[in-house]
Amino acid sequence: MSRVAVVTGGTRGIGAAISTALKETGCTVAAIYGGNDEAAAKFKDDTGIAVYKCDVSDTQACAENLGQIEKDLGGIDILVNNAGITRDTMFHRMDAEKWNAVINTNLNSLFNMCRPVIEGMRERKFGRIINISSINGQKGQMGQTNYSAAKAGELGFTKALAQENAFKGITVNAICPGYIGTEMVRAVPEDVLNEKILPLIPVGRLGEPEEIARCVTFLASDDAGFITGSTLSANGGQVMV
Repeated sequence: MSRVAVVTGGTRGIGAAISTALKETGCTVAAIYGGNDEAAAKFKDDTGIAVYKCDVSDTQACAENLGQIEKDLGGIDILVNNAGITRDTMFHRMDAEKWNAVINTNLNSLFNMCRPVIEGMRERKFGRIINISSINGQKGQMGQTNYSAAKAGELGFTKALAQENAFKGITVNAICPGYIGTEMVRAVPEDVLNEKILPLIPVGRLGEPEEIARCVTFLASDDAGFITGSTLSANGGQVMV
């Protein structure tokens, strides 16, 4: 029987690659997106994957959205928390709006998405929760105290939830991508990319969204049933922990 997978931020960039890869493994996929209706409609047309619009920082909206997905597709077996935003600025210039927006979308969304599905996973004695953190949650990044704090918080959340649910057949893991060749990263000026970013990556190139997607499909598989509470670093050797 096909497993049901939900991917937040699932219609663009890394999320789109994850949604597509999970479909290719035989999953029935629901891709959640936040606001770009045009991109979501194109993604749906191109892939045939169902899309659902939801603000992942809104607790009630997440519960309602996940309830609708379960009505449409069935109980949720795999949850990939990929949605994230940045509001970069130096901390001494940061205001509460920039702090709260990033914390609510990148960290509080894990509660909003996991809480409605965890009981069903426990009852069925199977679940895969995969949280997409970041290299900057591991090492920090100047101008990203809000983002780094949220992404580091995801790692603590992952370990605690993994301990609580391992005996119920549920694994909870995190992936920390480094610099990935998404539309946003490729928009960086070429001289900055070549002189400031690539020299920091031992393999000498950006990662590809599909490489992160392959990490997800492995962790979502039966083959990864003995792996939980782990952090998989996919950063080309930039940070080794």
